[in-house]
Amino acid sequence: MADACSGRDHTDGTIIGGVLGGVLGGVLTHGKVVGIAGGALLGGLAGNAIARDMDCQDQPYAAQAYDESFQGEVGHRYEWSRGPNRGYVMTNREFDRGPRRCRDFTQVVYRHGHEYDRMGTACRRPNGEWEFL
Repeated sequence: MADACSGRDHTDGTIIGGVLGGVLGGVLTHGKVVGIAGGALLGGLAGNAIARDMDCQDQPYAAQAYDESFQGEVGHRYEWSRGPNRGYVMTNREFDRGPRRCRDFTQVVYRHGHEYDRMGTACRRPNGEWEFL
């Protein structure tokens, strides 16, 4: 199923968006790790099914909340907002899957008067980027 922002399939879009976002983030920040990781997270989010409940313009705000949640304390709500649209991400648990550190999370989005709840898992790649599973 394609999303409204990229027009790509959500599964393939996660991978493609993550790679392209990482490259763009690296270029724009002259190779700084935070720019690469943030770009990859935003790109992956843009191509992932969890993003289908957000307006395209909301995704950069949500990506910041995801980054904070994946780096931060388990069980803490990391909120985002853009105009009337808002939401939060909360990491529910952290675990190891083979050599990778993973986190299960809950996303709640309030958009156009509706609440959208989703759960997911993301695992850290060896290069430090998070991959949505």
